[in-house]
Amino acid sequence: MKEICVIGVGYVGLVTGACLADLGNHVVCLNRNKEKSENLQKGILPIYEPGLEEIVRRNLDAGRLSFTTSYDEAMEDAAFVYIAVGTPSGDSGEADLAHVEAAATDVARRIHNPLVIINKSTVPIGTGDWVADIVREHMPDPDISFSVVSNPEFLREGSAVYDWMNPDRVVLGSTNREAAERVAELYYPLHAEMIITDLRTAEMIKYASNAFLATKISFINEMANICERLGADVKEVARGMGTDQRISPHFLGAGIGWGGSCFPKDVKALAHMAATHGTHPQMLRAVMEINYDQRKRFVTKLRDLLGGLRGKTVGILGLSFKPNTDDMRDAPSVEIINLLRYEGAGIQAYDPVAMENARRALGNAVTYCDDPYAVADGADALLLVSEWNEFKQLDMERVKGLMRHPVLLDGRNIYDPERMRGLGFTYRGMGRGYDGEGGVGS
Repeated sequence: MKEICVIGVGYVGLVTGACLADLGNHVVCLNRNKEKSENLQKGILPIYEPGLEEIVRRNLDAGRLSFTTSYDEAMEDAAFVYIAVGTPSGDSGEADLAHVEAAATDVARRIHNPLVIINKSTVPIGTGDWVADIVREHMPDPDISFSVVSNPEFLREGSAVYDWMNPDRVVLGSTNREAAERVAELYYPLHAEMIITDLRTAEMIKYASNAFLATKISFINEMANICERLGADVKEVARGMGTDQRISPHFLGAGIGWGGSCFPKDVKALAHMAATHGTHPQMLRAVMEINYDQRKRFVTKLRDLLGGLRGKTVGILGLSFKPNTDDMRDAPSVEIINLLRYEGAGIQAYDPVAMENARRALGNAVTYCDDPYAVADGADALLLVSEWNEFKQLDMERVKGLMRHPVLLDGRNIYDPERMRGLGFTYRGMGRGYDGEGGVGS
């Protein structure tokens, strides 16, 4: 059993702490918010993530996992300290490292035995060296040894527990190979491929990975826009592309673009780093531009279909940035709804788990409904924004009967166009072939 401290109880920190405890380690998770820590100690989670609550409660009951607001308590016996705090985007797209700096400083002041400090947060290239400098500056006894290891995370919200327990690879970077190998031992039960490299390369692997995945999504969305003009079906195009092993089918789902806490922040940060250091990140900038244009195109489709949006009632299915999470950070729904409201549309919406967070993000100008059918009731159009499984098997005849006008915009291409049109819907997907010029009733 290893003694581990995890600083931060967001998606990354909480999943990391709980999963490390589930592997048999003793883990103390540190968070400055007293109410949040007390709730976590009772098994009440601040986020929705499938399977996470069960793991937290199991390890609380086993005594392997605990939560505190005290650095002294969290670090008392720790041999490893994970820094898993937020690094939000600054005004210019740069990563804000204030929380990392505060954590590194507080850790340094309490070092009393040899320690491995593990950067789990997504941080700019060079942060590992900077953290080491902070620790050296603030540690009370300069003779105590410590090492900094970069260990970027590759978790997908909605499947974070599975991803943590079944990683494609574990990336570790350090100037101290022995320290990196000690961290690797924590992951040996997972039988994952270990990639051990230097600090800056490990940090870059994270940014490059997310930027590439975002690029795949923006690429297929640009292909979708071309498909609409040329009469091709992007779903079949993606299927044909994805069978090529050099391409793979993953992240080739056309729609209204990516959002969440990682892709937007990381692509911006990488572009900022590139520009700051004298390179020209034109592809990264195009990836971001295409992504945000998709949201505007979605609203334009609706405006054209309805002949204007003022006074129209629009139903929104799905508010979180993706299924199986309640995360509203940079969710496409927020920009889409704000654009619709700006043009005078009334909004009624539903999400299986994100309603509370949606109220905080969108306020009271949206009518929040209890189920998808209430969203459809009296709507001039229905917009599928997040592809929750609950929406895939709706009684679409009932949905049509509830609507004022049976207009359906499928932002994730989960419905069959011919079936929807056969039911009497005016249906539009994303890149599903030429839709014609007509509006409602065409």
